[in-house]
Amino acid sequence: MHLPTHFNFEQFQQMTPLNGENIWEYILDRHAGRIGVKRRKPALENLERIFGATFRLANDVGFRAMSLRDLCRETGLSMGGLYGYISGKDQLAEMIEDVVRHASQALPELFAHVASPLDRLEALIRSSIYLSEVLQPWFYFVYMDSRVLHAEQRSMAKQSELYVQTLLAATIADITPRPQGDPALLAAHCLALFQDWYVKRWKYRAAKVDVDDFADSVVATVRGYLGVAAPGP
Repeated sequence: MHLPTHFNFEQFQQMTPLNGENIWEYILDRHAGRIGVKRRKPALENLERIFGATFRLANDVGFRAMSLRDLCRETGLSMGGLYGYISGKDQLAEMIEDVVRHASQALPELFAHVASPLDRLEALIRSSIYLSEVLQPWFYFVYMDSRVLHAEQRSMAKQSELYVQTLLAATIADITPRPQGDPALLAAHCLALFQDWYVKRWKYRAAKVDVDDFADSVVATVRGYLGVAAPGP
């Protein structure tokens, strides 16, 4: 099943590589060698509690200041119970970064069938924004707290962002006639727009701008720069 070229958030949710339901299964299977709890149902439920509490505490007190005891109090798990899932905060941060990287790098596969570079660019823009909506706390954490990652993990997070930027730039460079300006710079501008959505949600919420409105505006902005109007309904 392929998404149409001009899709909305509801349609994307049916195809997203990770969502609010399968994300816990992905984490459990991805880190099966580290996670000591083998009963699947309670493991999935506790992973949701652990990461939900992590995001709340990171927003309230900051991830660096958060302790495992804080996490125990917030989740209701004992310290021993918590150690059944993570060995410490470093591993927790690594698992969050891994989710964002995996989901971001899975997006291009959804649009490999799109022949037109311009349509493929729109699809990548929309999917990047919609994915950050589905996984907003995860993207926000990596953006705000990537400094707490180990050097190797920080490098991987940076390479993941550059992967998306390079993909966008290559798609822009394939458009005929070739757009004016540096494709890499335009791709960087696109990434900055994506980040504004998941980092400053309060601004768009106050203005009553939903994710489809935002994606439509970004697509129109990019198409306007390229001198190509969006197709009609």
